[in-house]
Amino acid sequence: MGKTITVFGATGNQGGSVINAILDDPTASKEFTIRGITRDVSKAPAQVLASKGVEVKSADMDSAASLLDALHGSHIVFLVTTPGWGEGGAEVELHHGQNVANAAKEAGVEHLIYSSLLNVTETSGGRLTHVAHFDMKQRVESYIRSSGIPSTFVLPGYFMSNFSSFGMIRKGDNDVYTLTYPVADTAKFPLLDVPADLGKFVLAAIKKRTDLIGAQVLAASNYYTPRQILSDFEAVTGKKTQYVQVDAETYKSFMPPTVAEELLENHLFIEDPGYYNGRSLDASQKLLSELGLKTTSWREYVEKHKADLL
Repeated sequence: MGKTITVFGATGNQGGSVINAILDDPTASKEFTIRGITRDVSKAPAQVLASKGVEVKSADMDSAASLLDALHGSHIVFLVTTPGWGEGGAEVELHHGQNVANAAKEAGVEHLIYSSLLNVTETSGGRLTHVAHFDMKQRVESYIRSSGIPSTFVLPGYFMSNFSSFGMIRKGDNDVYTLTYPVADTAKFPLLDVPADLGKFVLAAIKKRTDLIGAQVLAASNYYTPRQILSDFEAVTGKKTQYVQVDAETYKSFMPPTVAEELLENHLFIEDPGYYNGRSLDASQKLLSELGLKTTSWREYVEKHKADLL
């Protein structure tokens, strides 16, 4: 019987991508049995996973006993935590991450791979203090590091799906598509097609485990400026575009009040000091290429999701 890899968020974009990457890999699919953790095992997405041979289990992120049961016999764990947007506040995410780390240590997990991000408050020198969904992930990462569990941290880039799911490139009355941000058109966005590509970076972390224990893997296809984003959009769709930079208060007026400040500062962080604090993507791209893997470019994403973007 193969080793067990347990994947949290199995029916979500990140966990689902990890599961697909393992199933699609001729070696990993034979080496590992997959256990997918999701809230409700009766729902259709969970049943689809079960039909692919995935062992589907539910777990209570607030229950040590539940998590220990979910991780029993696991060799590798992929963990993604959910931002605490609602009741309980941002620190719910931190507590859930700590609970899983504690259970993983008790269960004797050999390798914990966590979907992390930078701490915006610290990286910006205290200038940007409201991006809790980044800060909490880095605090979970710090806790995992302090626990002594062998671990690797995969940092997803800016989701390409933001443009298709949230209509960030909007059609105007004059049939011109507009992208609006509170940053200059030279800001660098590290774009990632999460469902298609995040799992490839996690697969690389598994296959290159010895080299990547303690490392951060920057999971993005490439850096794109708003200017480049619109240029590729025009090339694929044939539509005219324009970029509009707005001030902070105007940008916040576009957003739900409960998350306006957080989303504003999230984008200001991308401009300065940078989503990955100015770090190159060369090492991550080399990591994938050595395994014969490649990421989806923004242009390829637009071609695939053209109907959703228009």
